[in-house]
Amino acid sequence: MTRDVPRTAERPDPAQWEKLVTRYAWADADEPVAFTFSVVAGASEDEVIRAFGGDPGVPRQMTFDEAADEEAAHLYKDHHLLGVMTSGHHVIAIEPGFHGCIPEVARRASADGGEFFSVYESVNARYQVMHALDGSVDGLFDPFELEDAAWMDPQPDVPAWAEGIDFHMETLCAESFALMEHTMGVATHSDWLATPLRTVLLTSVSGLLGQSEAAWLP
Repeated sequence: MTRDVPRTAERPDPAQWEKLVTRYAWADADEPVAFTFSVVAGASEDEVIRAFGGDPGVPRQMTFDEAADEEAAHLYKDHHLLGVMTSGHHVIAIEPGFHGCIPEVARRASADGGEFFSVYESVNARYQVMHALDGSVDGLFDPFELEDAAWMDPQPDVPAWAEGIDFHMETLCAESFALMEHTMGVATHSDWLATPLRTVLLTSVSGLLGQSEAAWLP
């Protein structure tokens, strides 16, 4: 398929930024407590599924909660599910797991001129925001750390596409999703969590990436 030309995100207008953050207030609610949302430009659903380690030929229709319940029922069996859908020119990948927060997955999903952005939250209140262009990760960070960045030594690095963004503990996820929309140009909607999506079982992380430490490094 035709690859989208990567864009350079400009610093958001303060008034528009406030509206974006307010729109994503749902992301800081109690549920879901663990997720990865990924947005991919320049790839088909099948290509995204393969980049995450799934087989596009054996999908099911499942909601996020159904996928989360199934994963919980296989808690110690390395059972991970990925739901995908297309929104305009982007593929949206939603999972109750963490494949989308791994740099090597971002590289694979954005290869050949594509673009990738993911937002991750764990059950232990760990966070990550990551962006990749054309097979290269150009920044990832934990927004939780940035709230107190001014008092940290050394200060955490902030990628160019996140400069000027203030993160606050009570709105970390909303601000992360707002940054994803601002960067990728596509909105994320809470009702997608209740929508049956094309869902596949993913290869275990070790099966997909082996023992390579580089896969986890930007």
